[in-house]
Amino acid sequence: MTRVLVIGAGPAGLAAAVAARDRGAEVVLVDASDAEGGQFWRHLPAQRAGRRESRLHHGWSRFTALRERLRADPGCEILLETGVWAIEPGERPVVHVLRGPADGGSRSRRALTADAVVIATGAYDRTLPFPGWQLPGVYSGGAAQALAKGERVAVGRRVVVAGAGPFLLPVAASLSGVGAEVAGVFEASGSRALAAGWLPRPWELTRVPGKAAELAGYAVGQLRRRIPYRVGWGVIEALGAARVEAITVARLDDDWWPRPGTERTLEVDAVCVSHGFTPRLELALAAGCALGADRFVAVDAAQATSVPGVYAAGELTGIGGADAALSEGAIAGHCAAGGHPDDRAVRRAVSARRTASRFAARLERAHAVHSGWTSWLSDDTIVCRCEEVTAGMLREVRAATPDAGLRSLRLTTRAGLGPCQGRMCGRAVEEVLGTSEASMDRRPIALPVRVGELADRETDET
Repeated sequence: MTRVLVIGAGPAGLAAAVAARDRGAEVVLVDASDAEGGQFWRHLPAQRAGRRESRLHHGWSRFTALRERLRADPGCEILLETGVWAIEPGERPVVHVLRGPADGGSRSRRALTADAVVIATGAYDRTLPFPGWQLPGVYSGGAAQALAKGERVAVGRRVVVAGAGPFLLPVAASLSGVGAEVAGVFEASGSRALAAGWLPRPWELTRVPGKAAELAGYAVGQLRRRIPYRVGWGVIEALGAARVEAITVARLDDDWWPRPGTERTLEVDAVCVSHGFTPRLELALAAGCALGADRFVAVDAAQATSVPGVYAAGELTGIGGADAALSEGAIAGHCAAGGHPDDRAVRRAVSARRTASRFAARLERAHAVHSGWTSWLSDDTIVCRCEEVTAGMLREVRAATPDAGLRSLRLTTRAGLGPCQGRMCGRAVEEVLGTSEASMDRRPIALPVRVGELADRETDET
């Protein structure tokens, strides 16, 4: 029997596991969280579940159907609180995992092998630095939403949501839903960029009616709560001593340069910032998967990567939302279990993937990050928060060693060498340095591992 290992239990991973089981494969589903659902379907734990959980999540019935199908299936082993820390590529890839709570002291090591691996690890928030972003009270949009959806906790009493992309709207809705006053939503993309992305061929949007309904729901919520929504504006500074006390916003031009004289100060105690997402590439790169020019994992029609037996689905291959992840996951799981993308079983998923890819292209045109954002960085602005590396230091080292590669520049400045290993600052460091190398995403050891855990005997599974 074919054995398929799926890494990640978000929309793409769940769909992949179900599709692989439908083909008769034995499935192992691995996720570092203590519950299925990923970032999209993050929810309260069962012991304190919300009475109206379905009202807080889009596609909740789809999630519960996938989850219960896999939980009830003896052919699918679900390993939660299981983090993948390394992958050894080969004829049968070896996936090294640590089982147990990440902050616990009794994690056990296991080595999992399979005939095929589906990597569905999703993406990180992309947050562009600005003066004061290291202050307590500055959150990524994903972190703020995770606390709101997973813990019913508001990150502040009076909050601003800023950045780029439609994700800002559900973040604002989640914060309002847990009692925060949202003082405004500031979209950095201007009206021309938004029009260029969303207005051409409007009939194509009728093929994604769920997205239109979702957007309409958020718009109604914004109006009902009287939350201001501004396009072509961005947060360029956070102000405060021990924590955020206010922010400065400014109108941005088409390249995201702040327009002089448009600055405004708003009193808030938290700001949630998200400029889209960047894929979690460490495991795909460790497996040897090639990237495309867009810095996403390159896949073919079967969602197969450049490495035989390794498939990728979801935000790893492009930022397209849950619908794209579900369709890609279904195709990846089906093909990893021996199927073909032309099979009748995945015909609907292939069609949905085609529609989702067009939607993703619109998303990128409308909300792409523009280079002018680096103009709001003063020389003393911290870019790498873990190591407190400033924009001035990065610029100085680049000017002194113009021919140095990114690895050398990182070692010299220590940018991206702290606890987060560049997950928060990596793309920003690259842009300030003016390099497009992908080495900030190369982390052969993907999770923090204790020396004592490495010394423990590893359980091998074939």
